[in-house]
Amino acid sequence: MRSIRKVVVLGANGAMGSGSGAVFAAAGIPTVFLARTIEKAEAGRTRAEQLTKGKVSAKSIACGTYSQDLGHALADADLVFEAVAEDLAAKREVFELIDKLRRDDSIVATVSSGLSIGAMCADRSASFRKNFLGIHFFNPPTVIVGCELIPHASTDPGVVAVVRDFLTSVVGREVVETRDTPAFAGNRLGFKVLNEVAQLAEEHGAAFMDQLVGPHTGRALPPLATIDLVGWDVHKAIVDNLYASTHDVAHAQFKLPAYMQRGIDRGHLGRKTRDKGGFFRVEGKGADAKTFVLDARSGDYRPLSEVSPPMPTFVEKMKSAIKSGRHTGAMEVLCTAEGKEAELLRKVLLGYISYGLGLVGEVVERPRDIDRIMGFGFNWAPPSVLVDAIGPGRTIVLLEKAQLPVPMSILEAATHQRPLFNEPAVDTSRFFFVAA
Repeated sequence: MRSIRKVVVLGANGAMGSGSGAVFAAAGIPTVFLARTIEKAEAGRTRAEQLTKGKVSAKSIACGTYSQDLGHALADADLVFEAVAEDLAAKREVFELIDKLRRDDSIVATVSSGLSIGAMCADRSASFRKNFLGIHFFNPPTVIVGCELIPHASTDPGVVAVVRDFLTSVVGREVVETRDTPAFAGNRLGFKVLNEVAQLAEEHGAAFMDQLVGPHTGRALPPLATIDLVGWDVHKAIVDNLYASTHDVAHAQFKLPAYMQRGIDRGHLGRKTRDKGGFFRVEGKGADAKTFVLDARSGDYRPLSEVSPPMPTFVEKMKSAIKSGRHTGAMEVLCTAEGKEAELLRKVLLGYISYGLGLVGEVVERPRDIDRIMGFGFNWAPPSVLVDAIGPGRTIVLLEKAQLPVPMSILEAATHQRPLFNEPAVDTSRFFFVAA
């Protein structure tokens, strides 16, 4: 049985490169950080030490440069982990070089969040192609344990088995295998919801939408705050790819709002551009900090305290139910609430359920796969948890009323009168949050 005893990370100075390298090193795997300059590689190592809060020492990670150390580092690498820019041409250029220098049986992986795995290695040697796959960590990898494993058509099944065992047994990941489709499973579903809320923010306001679709609906962070954390540029790259590459029922929801493109053109990328912000901008520090929110129509920012709208009564009732430990009660409130705000929230959540479980068969094998990547990758309530909280039969009625496809797994759950989410070790209440 092949084993992975040494990892080389390319692009180790970036957020995903240093974070992924930190995960490998923290698991006791000798890891080499490579970047264009030794200063960048060492900066990646410093960040890895910070991310692991002392679990990784400077001695556990070696540093080097592409020009000086790539050939030597690849000579005995069991896993070559590519984390350069999310650009197909740039990645293909890197893989052409790796193909010339790698050991014949070394495994090569990309951390791409949604580019075609097969397209990346199309011109590579047969040995490279059969040992190549995707390992999609979610950011930050040192905190989020969900992970997608993506083989392409020519990947050796034995390589998939070796990597899966390594990720689960050695690195402690919750691994979901997906097919080589645009944005795979987690980002395809997650960014469908994020971009849909961004589209709705133009009409209803960013502050309102983030409060309406907040943590009480089963997510650790509201949608627009999540986009700010991810970065508007990264969000654009993912949804643009999905809009160009998929043509299903969610196609329109992958279109980047024009106001976001205008913001990107002005350098508004979210938290990474603190002075300009994204949907939200913080000015000042500590007790003097003041939060401003974007007016999507005008492009101006206004104090959040002045524009934050009152929430509908049903939202407060949902929060009260969650505070008392009853997320099923929160879903009951939502299902029976009247008014346009309740209809809007039901539209978003029902779309999440329908589209997510509808990816079964096309992108993943089982409903459990979608549930686990959303639960452990995004820290969102899995679609099946929401179905069980609402009730499969009622979910079908609501989906049909909303003119959304009804996935087969929900029909089967209703027919056999059984829960759809079957993970006894998972406390489903952990996905629902209410601020103290």
